[in-house]
Amino acid sequence: MRTLVLYTRDLRVHDHPALTDAVRSSDEVVPLFVLDPSLLRVSPNRSRFLLEGLHDLHRSLEQRGGRLVLRHGDVARTAIALAREASVDRVLVTGDVTATARDREAWLADGLAREGIELRVLPGNAIVDPGDVAPAGRGAYVVFTPYHRAWAAAPRRSVFGAPGAVRVPAEVASDPLPDPRSITADALDLPSGGEAAARRRLDAFLGARAATYDEARNDPAADATSRLSPYLRLGFVSANEVASRAAQVPGAEGFVRQLAWRDFFGQLLWHDSRLAWEDLREGPTLDPPPLEVGHALKLWKDGMTGLPLVDAGMRQLRREGWIHNRVRMVVASFLTRRLGVPWQEGAAHFARYLVDGDPASNAGGWQWVAGTGTDPRRSRSFNPVRQARRFDPQGDYVRRYVRELRGVEAPLVLGPWRHSALLESRGYPEPVCPVPDR
Repeated sequence: MRTLVLYTRDLRVHDHPALTDAVRSSDEVVPLFVLDPSLLRVSPNRSRFLLEGLHDLHRSLEQRGGRLVLRHGDVARTAIALAREASVDRVLVTGDVTATARDREAWLADGLAREGIELRVLPGNAIVDPGDVAPAGRGAYVVFTPYHRAWAAAPRRSVFGAPGAVRVPAEVASDPLPDPRSITADALDLPSGGEAAARRRLDAFLGARAATYDEARNDPAADATSRLSPYLRLGFVSANEVASRAAQVPGAEGFVRQLAWRDFFGQLLWHDSRLAWEDLREGPTLDPPPLEVGHALKLWKDGMTGLPLVDAGMRQLRREGWIHNRVRMVVASFLTRRLGVPWQEGAAHFARYLVDGDPASNAGGWQWVAGTGTDPRRSRSFNPVRQARRFDPQGDYVRRYVRELRGVEAPLVLGPWRHSALLESRGYPEPVCPVPDR
């Protein structure tokens, strides 16, 4: 028996159902990743992160006697061609929720069937797979609380260890792995990619911060979240293993609940792929935009809105390819509710720069904030001034990312427009719109 395991965004050896199945039931395994050239143009940050992860995966397979086979081209066509070339008996792939992934699975099923090769789509990206829980009479939950109840009660699969040995056919050729340094990332301070880095971060979080997650997660200056989202995005660590291990830590229930949001948005996109760019429901009526949309969008992207917490978040995105979750909601709310810019524009900007730019969570989160998605309170808005006073009262987060305000003490650092001489001397802009008072 010879099996091809098609890697997509599940770049690991631990808790990988397809790899585990292949190793247990086959004499030889072909671990394949197909690098579609168009993929590298979407997000330089994620591309750099991806290439580091591919090198790490190759090393992990080498340690087990195997190797990663890399090919370039269209994923489905290339996988079908290699399956024929390598005379495999079957192809295993981890299921996913996006339209691209589901189209790929359909192409694989059709093309492999013509070759007489079996295709199996296995779990591995979600904790509770889309469709495993659903409300009566509907294909997906549109409100999180009832979804979470069903999600928490759903059975879970076991966490698989890494295989001891992976035997790869010697005659199967591979293209060279591209050097991650060949990609010029937008962000200067990207995290290190790969499963080894993901597991180190998971161990550190569970050992030091998971128990107090609920107490500190909304403090952006404390940087007390897990920062695992980029690693979950490309499957360097499985959400199933993260949830299973976190559930053993007293006090980490709030963190596990956050993982449920990932599955929640995933099952929505799986049910209706249009939600990646179309409204789930009609949004609230907003005041007329205070300035031209294109100009407002540029100031927001550049972190030059004159609202310190908003600008700090947008500059963190440019520097690190990541934003603290509380601040994500603030910057998204400001763009859509105060500046009147469609959420799709903000989601597209996030999709380029975020290392964790997950299609389901990105669109789902933006729609939730914009009032077109799953939030039952469509009028909910995040006042950037009040949010700063509550969650960054000393201005530590703001000063970390807004260099013009370094050295300015609280409370002035959170409201510099109150002192025009300060703005002039520091070169920091006036607010782009009336300062929100509600």
